[in-house]
Amino acid sequence: MTVDPVVQQRGSLFGIEAERYERARPTYPAALVDRLLAECPRQVLDIGCGTGKAGRLFAERGCTVLGIESDERMAAVARQRGLGVETARFEEWNPSGRIFDLGICGQAWHWLDQELRLERVAAALRPAGRFAAFWNFPQFEPGGLDGEIDALYESLAPELRAGRFGIGAHEADRGADLDQLAGSALFTGAEEWVFRHEQSYRRDELLDLLRTYSDHIALPAERRARLHEAIGAAVDAHGGSRVIAYRTVVVTALRA
Repeated sequence: MTVDPVVQQRGSLFGIEAERYERARPTYPAALVDRLLAECPRQVLDIGCGTGKAGRLFAERGCTVLGIESDERMAAVARQRGLGVETARFEEWNPSGRIFDLGICGQAWHWLDQELRLERVAAALRPAGRFAAFWNFPQFEPGGLDGEIDALYESLAPELRAGRFGIGAHEADRGADLDQLAGSALFTGAEEWVFRHEQSYRRDELLDLLRTYSDHIALPAERRARLHEAIGAAVDAHGGSRVIAYRTVVVTALRA
């Protein structure tokens, strides 16, 4: 298995903030769930389920959902909230003959081994079963509060400024994921869907959100504290809250 050690190390950081991750990370838009449920899946596999934020949306609609999560700390939070989870690296997990109608991967596809991930998904899906990987991407505006926050990153943590929401989180990278799906003989009908939603954050909620991102977690504690204190002061100066507009980007295809 070929895994970039930097990516592997970053991917292991989320469990440090598992409860905060569950509390602070945005959910996914109902329109996305509606579209994936239009094909009436019953058995859903949640790949890299984390704390179960995506999987629970499908369980709440009557699906039977199984989560696969490599970090026991994240898996424990998902189980506490009612999701069945098996702890394993997805690339090494054995479905043991189980077949699923739908495979989902919320915010985690870029952490998996690119050489193995599609093969492993295909092995767990029925023919014509759908796979969908999706990410919430915050949209930023030049000037105003966003401009001030950019300046703070530039001065206090410039290595985070170009992509301050973790390795692989750049929206442009999703084109490569779509190309991989489209080029695989294991899948057909690859396409991209986009949904939009907004979420308002009070100062402390925004700082909680930032504390769940791997690049922030990886910062030395003193630098991280200075950065978050400065961002909090900027938010306070702009009324104490911030609305983030998200684009939820989905790459999806059917099992051939």
